[in-house]
Amino acid sequence: MHLIGLTGGIAAGKSTVTKQLVELGAVHIDADLLAREVVEPGTPGLAAVGEAFGEGIIARDGTLDRAALGGIVFTDADARIRLEGILHPLIRELAGQRLREAEANDPDAIVVYDIPLLIESKSALKFDQIVVCVAPAELRAERLIEFRGLSREEAERRVSLQASDAERLAVADLVIDTSGTLEHTRQQALDLWNSLSAE
Repeated sequence: MHLIGLTGGIAAGKSTVTKQLVELGAVHIDADLLAREVVEPGTPGLAAVGEAFGEGIIARDGTLDRAALGGIVFTDADARIRLEGILHPLIRELAGQRLREAEANDPDAIVVYDIPLLIESKSALKFDQIVVCVAPAELRAERLIEFRGLSREEAERRVSLQASDAERLAVADLVIDTSGTLEHTRQQALDLWNSLSAE
C-alpha cells in the first residue's frame, strides 16, 4: 500500500485533486467524512461533544447541530482546541481501521487520505508522501464566497484560522498549485498518479 497524505487550506482545491486520483484508481479516505461518522447519533463521540459543549449543540432529532457548534468553535480558539482534543483521537482510530481494510482488499493500493488538518492534528500516520494543495489566501476566500455562500468576513476568518501555507509547505513532498485553471490542477494530479504508477 502506498499512502498519500493530501492536505491544504480550506478551498485550496483538495477535492479536485482527490476526484482526479480516485477516477484514476486511488482509494479515498476523507477525514471530513470520518469526522462526521464519529459524531453520529448514539456514538461516544457525540456524547463527549455534548458533554463538553452543552445539550444546545444536539438537534431535536439527536444529530449534531453543526451550525450551533460552529458558532462556538469558530469564534473561540480554546473551544476549537477542546473539540479537536475529543475528535482527533476518534478520527485517527477510524482512519486506521479504513487503512487496514484498504490494504486487506489490495496490498498494492494507492490510498489518498484527504486530511485538511494534517498539520493541526499532528497525525501520527506514516505517510509515504505528503501532497500539499496551495492557492493564495485571497483566492481561497473568493472560492468560499462564490461556492459556499459565505460572507467575505466569514470566508477570510475561516482561511486565517488554519495552519499557514509555510507550515504545510515545510512538510510537503509535493506541491500542487491550484491557483490556475481546473485543467492545470487535474494535469498535476495526473502527473502524480503517473509517477506513483511507475514505481
